[in-house]
Amino acid sequence: MESPIRVVIAKPGLDGHDRGAKVVARALRDAGMEVIYTGLHQTPEQIVAAAIAEDADVVGLSVLSGAHMTLFAKVTELLKEQDAEDMIVFGGGIIPDEDIPELQAHGVAKIFTPGASTQAVVEWVRENVGASA
Repeated sequence: MESPIRVVIAKPGLDGHDRGAKVVARALRDAGMEVIYTGLHQTPEQIVAAAIAEDADVVGLSVLSGAHMTLFAKVTELLKEQDAEDMIVFGGGIIPDEDIPELQAHGVAKIFTPGASTQAVVEWVRENVGASA
């Protein structure tokens, strides 16, 4: 039997707004994925440690504070340092369109901006992670 996709959903930094992250986590879980939500105020180091410990296929980051450029880049950098760059990273939050190409250059595979449906997130994860999981 094929094992379910394992997803770590994380809230890096000092942003205390986690409703969106919890909605995405629940949608992915309801779609049959194993989801680990790390909780609020996680450092990039804590997120990467959790992703490795949980043998995640994908890491979803949610940032609403405006610190996405620093935090997302640090997570992808740490994954590379830990030889875990095979984990696919996606993000969501209040992220200006002009920042998306630079985030992708840092290794963030997909950015979901406000208004993205949970179905779109589920489908994207299945299409992009399911093949490698």
